[in-house]
Amino acid sequence: MSEDIQQPLIPDAELPPEQAEKRPLLTADASIQAASGVFDQHMRDEGFALNTIKAFSSDVRLLGEYLGIGQPIGQIGTKDLNDFLDWLVDPNGRGVPCGPKSLARRITTLKVFFGWLNKTGVLAENPADAVIQRSVTSPLPTLPTEEELDKALIVTEQWRQGEIKRQDARPHLLLTLLLQTGIKKGEAMTIVPNHINREDEAQPVLYIRYANPSLRYKERKLALDPDWLEILDEYLEQYQPTDTLFTCTSRNLEYILRDISDEAGLAHGLLSFENLRWISALRDWDAGVEQDDIRQKLGLSKITWRETKIKLKQLSEQRQAGVRE
Repeated sequence: MSEDIQQPLIPDAELPPEQAEKRPLLTADASIQAASGVFDQHMRDEGFALNTIKAFSSDVRLLGEYLGIGQPIGQIGTKDLNDFLDWLVDPNGRGVPCGPKSLARRITTLKVFFGWLNKTGVLAENPADAVIQRSVTSPLPTLPTEEELDKALIVTEQWRQGEIKRQDARPHLLLTLLLQTGIKKGEAMTIVPNHINREDEAQPVLYIRYANPSLRYKERKLALDPDWLEILDEYLEQYQPTDTLFTCTSRNLEYILRDISDEAGLAHGLLSFENLRWISALRDWDAGVEQDDIRQKLGLSKITWRETKIKLKQLSEQRQAGVRE
């Protein structure tokens, strides 16, 4: 499809021994379909995660859908790949929405796939090396205002006191915990009571633990408001959890947030785990907390933090200007 064509496969004699040994049974004349099958086996041999294999395989098949599954891999140039990416995001192109994260992953797929073909000697050059980088910054979230959060807290406090319905400390416990810590839904579901260290009642802390060794870098210690312990004690007495702190499913916790939102008269979806996580970080940002402390509180890598801090800055500026998108 492009004049930016790859050169024929270089002779075996010109390959370094380590590359010659690992080169797949492909040539530059092989079709995308054929190369995709060998690539799948390569990923399995290399121990790629199952979800990664599925995603990368799907992306390569999508490239084949665009170029034609019989397109020789040696005749695919950088322009073809950039045109493919344009087709993905053009409303009049593929016709299926391609979000920022999906686009970023597909660019990664192209670089991994063609990088593998180049490294193993099938292609003399890597057409994905010069692929145009796309902005993958997702839109800013629409967050509840402090006034709306106050309304939500009034509702949960009334439920805690039994003023609206049966006395129940759980909604207030959940909402205040999320606002303080910014933890994710999955992290909330794995808390057990002994993860809350209250040896020093003036400085209680919550330990976020991960059973998966590959996620241990996300483990962290989060400060809790001493007054929160009173709510915790009420909750423990009411629910008497024997294992995890929250005795219900994660879906039920989402329903609790929805019920709080409805009772407070907030817009649907405004009170969510993700939004409360943003609010917790934004409050720290506006309070002048060190940026790396916020990053560690959220359990983010330095790479992920780059986009997050840009958004926090923009959200803070919106708040100061009294704007909400």
